Amino acid sequence: MEIHEAAQRGFGASAELYERARPGYSGDAVQCLATELHLSGGDVLVDLGAGTGKLTRTLLSTGATIVGVEPVRAMRTMFATVLPQIPVVGATAEALPFTAASADAVAVGQAFHWFYAQASLQEIHRVLRPGGRLGLIWNVRDESVPWVAALSRLIGAYIGDGPSYRTDAWRDAFDDSPLFGPLGRASFRTEQPTDPEGVVDRVATISYIAALPEDRRRQVADDVRTLLGSHPGTKHRRTLTIAHRTDVYWCDRLGP
Repeated sequence: MEIHEAAQRGFGASAELYERARPGYSGDAVQCLATELHLSGGDVLVDLGAGTGKLTRTLLSTGATIVGVEPVRAMRTMFATVLPQIPVVGATAEALPFTAASADAVAVGQAFHWFYAQASLQEIHRVLRPGGRLGLIWNVRDESVPWVAALSRLIGAYIGDGPSYRTDAWRDAFDDSPLFGPLGRASFRTEQPTDPEGVVDRVATISYIAALPEDRRRQVADDVRTLLGSHPGTKHRRTLTIAHRTDVYWCDRLGP
């Protein structure tokens, strides 16, 4: 299956910036994910939509054998640069190049909302061994912080028809699914220390911003600088902290 055009163009254009400007995941959130996936040495973990390997690198300490799956070439190239010891293959979640029952766990960071949910769940179910688990994790800007909420309003005007974690539409495929059990959930706080230009860079990595024509991207960057220079929570500040809520989900593979 083809990946969404905004993901292909946006992430293809911003892989290097994505690696530099996107936050990682809090230790507590990663520990939760690893625990709920029952990861240990010798397990095989597939990291779907692996991007530049931000989730992959945090799970290396589990001792699991990890393989990344990433459909965007530029992101795979960056993944291979950062994690040359970890294999990464070009494929989509809906057509995985693995034999049936070959993985103990599947993890998805910042990506499941981009998948064709029903088709990807069928494929994940096929690849997982009986008793395997699926884990999902997202960093989400904490809009209870006033300046972060103002930032979200500014960039929200560009989202168009692209899928979003925040809509919860991705959950529909799990409702009454015969393939997977109910979703468990836990939430954590992640703080990303940065500066005003770091915030500009962070915004530039958002798929629907990165996919804009160059003149529009420059305008968004200028608008973000104007916001940061005028908002009471950011004005005159050389250092900033972007607050995120990290949501972790997990579920069991059902059936033989």
